[in-house]
Amino acid sequence: MEPAAPEPDQSPSPPPQKPLQLLRWQARTQVFKEELGDGARLTMVRIPAGSFQMGSAEQELERQSNEGPVHEVTLAEFLIGQTPITQAQWRAVARWTPQQGERWGRELNPEPSRFQGEKAHLLPGETNTDGRPVERVSWLEAMEFCARLSQRTKRNYTLPSEAQWEYACRAGTETAYCFGDSINIKVVNFERTRTYGDEPTGDGYGQTTSVKLFAANQWGLYDMHGNVLEWCVDHWHDNYEDAPADGSSWLNDHEEESGRRLMRGGSWNVIPRECRSAYRDHSVPGNVDGDIGFRVVCFPQAHLTTTAGISGRKQT
Repeated sequence: MEPAAPEPDQSPSPPPQKPLQLLRWQARTQVFKEELGDGARLTMVRIPAGSFQMGSAEQELERQSNEGPVHEVTLAEFLIGQTPITQAQWRAVARWTPQQGERWGRELNPEPSRFQGEKAHLLPGETNTDGRPVERVSWLEAMEFCARLSQRTKRNYTLPSEAQWEYACRAGTETAYCFGDSINIKVVNFERTRTYGDEPTGDGYGQTTSVKLFAANQWGLYDMHGNVLEWCVDHWHDNYEDAPADGSSWLNDHEEESGRRLMRGGSWNVIPRECRSAYRDHSVPGNVDGDIGFRVVCFPQAHLTTTAGISGRKQT
């Protein structure tokens, strides 16, 4: 994983296939590239350590009771995907053949997405759907994708914790969205027959759109609102009572593999309130709806705790 366009004063990048050694946080975006093969490349953005208020304030329009209580969370630095995993990135990893010492846990369909081929209406500038987020991917399959990345790169890839996701989405903001307290089709791909705030209704896209079509947030992350829902590693909890305060994933020892998992960010076919930074959704881990995708995180230290790279707090 090599730093993109390194400045002359940066320390040398780490050698390939070694645990990533991050430099001290600088007051600018740093991105790192991971080559996946078949021309696909994964771009990871470095997120600084820090604290934020997680959840939604009582006065936030259309807030849900499960978004509280608001609580302070302090996180260590981590890397997160600049975009949701795209169809091209997914296809490349799904087609990998295990090398010596690697073991795949389950088969991955290289072409799971609903919005590709004849089922996708190409938008101006699109020649194919390779740059659209992959969807119809279950939580189990997303974790398998992370496990393969971890084994091949010798780095710790997994899904974000719910706290990591919201921290990265907000990028220092406290508003309903990372760009303010209103939403429109020029900044987010969502279902537009309902409004949030004073924005007018109208026609949306009715499908996924290519990542990076809309502006990034202040930390250089795209599509944190809308386009596809994104799996998190955590089990679902009805509120934040007793939630971890260190940004780790919130896992239940007693939970079956079928236990419901968190989703964040909203999608192309949900109403505006469900695209807010604090909005929480959940589903069974086998769900493969056409509006569910994911993005990955990577930790500076190579501390794999399972073949899927899960690291977090468990609740008994």
